[in-house]
Amino acid sequence: MLIQKIVQELQDIPEDKLAEIYDLIHYFRLGLGKEPLQPRIHGLLIGKLGDAFFEPLPEEELQAWE
Repeated sequence: MLIQKIVQELQDIPEDKLAEIYDLIHYFRLGLGKEPLQPRIHGLLIGKLGDAFFEPLPEEELQAWE
């Protein structure tokens, strides 16, 4: 049974990491009761982009990403 496999896995987790597992399970369970979000439609923007959107980034900002 799957619940027994989960319990076995939990028994092999170090005591100091159990709080992280608890948070994961707890917030996952809480999320099960919420309505699903509306799916996002990629690539469609409402409004228009200004010309500055298409201008290259300054060199110092580009260097920060590397």
